[in-house]
Amino acid sequence: MSKPQPKNTSPFLKNVYHLNGKDNYTIALQKSYVQLLEINLEQWEAIGLKTYAPNKWTIHQIIQHLIDWERIWCYRAVIMARNEGSIPDGHDQEIMSQNSNANELPLNQLIEEIKIVRQSTLSMFKSFNQEMLEKLCIFFEYEMPLSAIGLTITAHQIHHFRVIEERYLPLAKS
Repeated sequence: MSKPQPKNTSPFLKNVYHLNGKDNYTIALQKSYVQLLEINLEQWEAIGLKTYAPNKWTIHQIIQHLIDWERIWCYRAVIMARNEGSIPDGHDQEIMSQNSNANELPLNQLIEEIKIVRQSTLSMFKSFNQEMLEKLCIFFEYEMPLSAIGLTITAHQIHHFRVIEERYLPLAKS
C-alpha cells in the first residue's frame, strides 16, 4: 500500500489562511504580538481557573498550550529551513496539557512568557531568507511553505483568543 500524498489544500491550511486574512506571516506575527500586549489581564484573572464546560482547559492551560505549540512549530520551521530532512512526530495536546503545571502559575507569568516566545519567533522568521521561506514543508497529510508556519502560529492564537472571548469572558460576570 502506498503512502498517502500530502496535500497543500487541506482544510487545516485553508483555515490558517482564512483566519489570517490577507496578512503575510510578518504582519500576522506582528499583529498577534500587539494582541498579546493588549490582553486585559484583570478581566482574564477574574475568571480564575473556571471553565465553560467540564473537561475544558482553563485560560492558564490555553496560554500554556499556545506557548508549547509555538515552540513546537518553531522547531519544525528550523528543521525545514536547515534541510535537516526529518518530519517531527505529532504530539498529543491533551497529554501535554494534563502534564503542564499551568494552573499553578500566575496568569501574568504565562502571558509574559508567550510575549517572549513570540518575540523570539519574530526574530527567527526575520533570519530566514526567501528560499527558506518558500521551501515546502511536509507534515503528516499536508504540505505548506515554511512561511505558512508563521501563519499557523498566529491562526492558532486567533482561534484560542476567540474561544476565550466567546466562552470564557462571560464567566467573569458570574
